[in-house]
Amino acid sequence: MISKVGFIGGGALTESIVRGICGKVFAPNDIFVAEVRPERRDELKNLFGVNVSAAANFLDTVDMLIVAVKPKDAAQVFAQLQCKVPEQTLVTYTVAGLKLSVVEKILPANKIVRLMPNVAVSVGESMTAFATNELARGDANAVQNFWSMLGRAVEVDERLMDAVTGLSGSGPAYAFVVIDALADGGVACGLPRAMAIELAAQTLLGAAKMVLAGSHPDVLRDKVTSPAGTTIEGVRVLERGGVRSSMIEAVIAATNKSRSL
Repeated sequence: MISKVGFIGGGALTESIVRGICGKVFAPNDIFVAEVRPERRDELKNLFGVNVSAAANFLDTVDMLIVAVKPKDAAQVFAQLQCKVPEQTLVTYTVAGLKLSVVEKILPANKIVRLMPNVAVSVGESMTAFATNELARGDANAVQNFWSMLGRAVEVDERLMDAVTGLSGSGPAYAFVVIDALADGGVACGLPRAMAIELAAQTLLGAAKMVLAGSHPDVLRDKVTSPAGTTIEGVRVLERGGVRSSMIEAVIAATNKSRSL
C-alpha cells in the first residue's frame, strides 16, 4: 500500500499530480517534494502545504518515489540516488526514452517502474502507461491504482513505451491542434471564437467518452454519417486532405524521436 509519496523535481507534472492527490487521498504531510529552486519550493508549499526541501531527504520515509525531471537531468539525479533508496521503496520515473535497464544498473536492488503519463493529469484525465522491472512486478496493482486516481492507467511491455510516448504522451498536442483547427472552421463560418472553441472541445470530449464506453470509432462514425449528408461531406474533405495519414505519421515521428532520446 502506498501511503506516503515523494517527488524529485517540482515542475508542472509534479504540481499536477500533487493537485490531484493532495487532500483527497494523501494528506499534505504525506507528500514530499525535492526541488532545487527556492522560489518554486515556496510556491508549492504555499499552494498545497506539502513537505518541500532542496534535497531528497525523505527517501527513508516514502513508499513510492516519483522522479519527474527533464531527460538532460536524469543521469545526475539517479547517480545521486545510488545506494540511498531503501529496497522496499518503489522507484518510479517519468523520463521519456529512459530504459529500465539503464536505471537498474544504478539501482540494482530496487523495484523500478517506468511511467508515461500525459499533460491531462492536470485535469484528472491522464492516460498513463507503465512498465515494471522484475522486482516491481508485485507492485503493478498499486501503481495502477495510484495513477487511476488521475485518469486511466495501463501496464504495458517496456518495448511499447516509445509508441505510448508517441501516441498518448504527445497526443494531447495533436488534439489541441484539431480543436484549434475546428474552431477556426467555425469562425470562418461565422461563429464567435470563444463559442467555436467550446463547441470543438466539447465535441471531442463527447466523442472520446463514447469510444471509451466500448464502441469502435469506425462503428460510431458510421452511425453519424448519413447518406449524402453533411457529415460524409466533411469526412470526404478530411480524407482528401490526408488528415488520417498525417495523424499516423505524427505518432510514428514522435515514437521515433522517443527512441532516439
